[in-house]
Amino acid sequence: MRAICVYCGSNAGNKPVYAERAMALGQRIAMEKLALVYGGGNVGLMGIVADAVLEAGGEAIGVIPEQLVNWEVAHRGLSRLEIVGSMHERKARMFDLADAFVALPGGFGTLDEMFEMLTWRQLGLGQKPCAFLDVDGFYAPLMSMIDRMVEERFLHPDQRSDLWHGADLDALFAWMRDYSPAHADKWMDEKRRKDLR
Repeated sequence: MRAICVYCGSNAGNKPVYAERAMALGQRIAMEKLALVYGGGNVGLMGIVADAVLEAGGEAIGVIPEQLVNWEVAHRGLSRLEIVGSMHERKARMFDLADAFVALPGGFGTLDEMFEMLTWRQLGLGQKPCAFLDVDGFYAPLMSMIDRMVEERFLHPDQRSDLWHGADLDALFAWMRDYSPAHADKWMDEKRRKDLR
């Protein structure tokens, strides 16, 4: 593992603990001698995690669409800033650069990016670990929704268990380093799968 992609809010949230955990994650990434890959912003939790990596002597690589550069939210002090044409290009480039994906608290963009990576993995387009780093129970309701997807047979149980959720950084990094992807079939009903052919 050489680089970790972090998805997180372009806002800092309403609790100091969100910023504290973003800083702790950035420091840990640098301590582990890993590069940070992220959305390239200088605002919110995005800016905090990048600054923490850089201040700890680590490498921070930003990937940002040109539109956001024009809005003047690009971080100009990064190890490397790549400017792309669209959000779709951004996701693909971040996927290419990173070996694992971690979501800190955030909004629509954070969930969109993480769930696209989970979908790609489900479809066999990648086998990289995906984790939700919880802060003060932020992701507990989302995990309940994912559990309901399993209960209602929209998601394979093995794919649910393949997704890490927790608050402990030591446990997160141990899980990522030892990660072995699940090979669950997306189709849980073999007859239905055959009917689609």
